[in-house]
Amino acid sequence: MVLRVLVTAGASGIGRAIAARFRSDGALVSVADADEAAVGAARAEDPGLEAVVADVADEPSVQAWVRDVIGRWGGVDVLVNNAGIAGPTAFAEDVSLEDWRRCLAVGLDSHFLAAKAVIPTMKAQGSGSIILISSTAGQVGYGMRTPYASAKWAVNGLGKSLAVELGPHGVRVNVVAPGTVRGPRMDGVIDREAQAAFGGAEVADGEEAQRRQRARQDPALVVGRTRHAQELQRAQERLQALRVGQRLEAHLDVEAPHGRGVERL
Repeated sequence: MVLRVLVTAGASGIGRAIAARFRSDGALVSVADADEAAVGAARAEDPGLEAVVADVADEPSVQAWVRDVIGRWGGVDVLVNNAGIAGPTAFAEDVSLEDWRRCLAVGLDSHFLAAKAVIPTMKAQGSGSIILISSTAGQVGYGMRTPYASAKWAVNGLGKSLAVELGPHGVRVNVVAPGTVRGPRMDGVIDREAQAAFGGAEVADGEEAQRRQRARQDPALVVGRTRHAQELQRAQERLQALRVGQRLEAHLDVEAPHGRGVERL
């Protein structure tokens, strides 16, 4: 059976790595991403990959994308909800409502909208898998990143609630919670947090200052361990292989701090 897979924000980073893995296994894969340049690069790298430019926080755009793909493929087996943005780095009182809403629109609304679009088809099929990419930031308090952490906490709740609703229909829902993932986006986050923490003051060792600041927020960095996007493929592969039960089968923490009592992949 050839899997039919949809990935939001799938033209770069974690989403691109997940899409590439499914493609290497022979799956039909369609990604939607707001970054036109990244979409073009993904198409050039893999001409067999379907990639469209779309704002996945916009319901008409999501519905049009999903409707077109399902119309041509005759169904959908896997949805990977991967979209999210870092949001502002600031104390809560300094975060604008506009920035708050945009962070939650991309990081939470997009997950709801894509799931909403595929659910009727998956229910009719009596099968399907919805994977939500959350974060370990959705399990702890995260100072100066309130919109981002709030979105991730909400994604966890969305996943659990969808699992309850869809389990009786044979549709599985799972959440993957990555820790710190290496890449340009995380580099920018670290820079902004270090600047905010030290008030723009010059420090003797910039890299060490940034690492200390990140360690305060993400204990995974205390041991100097970050994840590559490609390593998260193992998480989604595990979720695809799971067949026990019909509800939320796993909330997988990728590189969770030692001793937290969760499964480490």
